[in-house]
Amino acid sequence: MITIIDTLGYAIVAPILYTYTQKFGLSDFQNGLLFATFSICQFIAAPIIGRLSDKFGRRPLLITSIAGTAVSFFLMAFAPNAFFLFLARALDGITAGNYSVAAAVISDTTKGHERTKGFAMFGAANEFGFILGPLIAAATVGIHINTPYIIAGILCIITLILTILYLPETNKHIGKVEESNPFDFSRMIKAATQKPIGYILLTTFFYALSFSLVFFAFQPFCLKVLNLDASHISILFTVLGSSGLAAQVLLIPNLSKGLGLKKGLMLSLLLTSLALFFMYGINSIALFVVAVIMVGISTAATETLIEVILSKNASDKEQGTIMGINSSYGSMGRIIGPILGGVLATIAVPLPFLFGGIISLVCIYLSLKIPEKIEKA
Repeated sequence: MITIIDTLGYAIVAPILYTYTQKFGLSDFQNGLLFATFSICQFIAAPIIGRLSDKFGRRPLLITSIAGTAVSFFLMAFAPNAFFLFLARALDGITAGNYSVAAAVISDTTKGHERTKGFAMFGAANEFGFILGPLIAAATVGIHINTPYIIAGILCIITLILTILYLPETNKHIGKVEESNPFDFSRMIKAATQKPIGYILLTTFFYALSFSLVFFAFQPFCLKVLNLDASHISILFTVLGSSGLAAQVLLIPNLSKGLGLKKGLMLSLLLTSLALFFMYGINSIALFVVAVIMVGISTAATETLIEVILSKNASDKEQGTIMGINSSYGSMGRIIGPILGGVLATIAVPLPFLFGGIISLVCIYLSLKIPEKIEKA
């Protein structure tokens, strides 16, 4: 429930962010910088929060990060100028350790074959938030452009209260992590050279890069090519979330059992690549909806399978640390993606889709390097 409400807040904001920034006169390139600001701060903060959750517990770090997110949404809602938009996104990024810490909670409370199911349920909770969130945005953005941000902030406060009241501490190895610098860039680089974890982290990086290109281009493409407004864009986000939820509930458990984690990951990456190439070549709303469904299914499967594979290769004492490092690799991709997307969109709005599809092919190559011995579901 906490995950659903937490995701709901972000899902309300995401579909209208590009439209919201237009009242401040931001260009596509400036929007790319705004999107990247969150990821830059998350990149720095995620490994620190992940390691601190190993040392001091999941619960206090979740409480801190959710509170920061709530403040950032209210700051966005009442921003008097573009500077406060960047400040809000920076604050949200600094405290955005809630996802990696929540993933560590799943690792803490599941073992063996139950872990795939646990991460699928975790992903389903996120996807459920992405179904309701855009619908709320579509229904309320007509009241005032900042209304969805206020609602998102209120939901984060509810999440904060629920976390304080009902979430127990799940880390049974508090304080047993090795003493070291919580933000250790050399450790991150070293992790990328460790097999098979390195291949998984690089897959996370390139997939995040691919998806962030698409995520950035999604809204300007809908506005400028498909001529849709903020409400219709929000509904498309609901389609994206619904597809992901269906994949989490119906597809992923059977996919991992039938094909194994590695082959399931490769198949989902292939579907991503095909969907993005499809998006690049169309200007029909109906066909775009089909492509959105493909992306929703493939993204849900890819992100869940990567987390399961990674968790199976990290020790129980360092689940928070490795999830934090993985989050940072994702953040690096999400830093480069929006900036690159902003540059590409100034040349041609659909161009980020093409580059995203090509980068997804790189992910398929990396997934081939994952050894068969860790693909047990």
